[in-house]
Amino acid sequence: MSLNLVSLVGRAGMDPDVKYFESGSVVCNVTLAVNRRSRDDQPDWFSLEIWGKTAEIAASYVRKGSLIGVSGALKFDRWQDRNTGANRSRPVIRVDRLDLLGSKRDSDPNAVNTYEDEF
Repeated sequence: MSLNLVSLVGRAGMDPDVKYFESGSVVCNVTLAVNRRSRDDQPDWFSLEIWGKTAEIAASYVRKGSLIGVSGALKFDRWQDRNTGANRSRPVIRVDRLDLLGSKRDSDPNAVNTYEDEF
């Protein structure tokens, strides 16, 4: 049995970057800052990749500073550096589920909206 599951709650580090393709597909990229238990530590930063209807929802409702929860799978983007020819990679969370937990300005802590990607 194998399992690749990541669940995170944090704040969006930027407004979503949305791309629409001729095929009709849509992808949304955003960074997520997740605080550690100690307030003295710097947050961990994650790159999120969201596709489909969930990407459109993220584009409409997620803004820098928004509190969101995500679950998905860890993948690695791999490429060859154009200048040096070195192989490069970066971890990316492929989001399957998005929970809109609010923003710094929201006053209702119980308001949660959940969106799942359909495969």
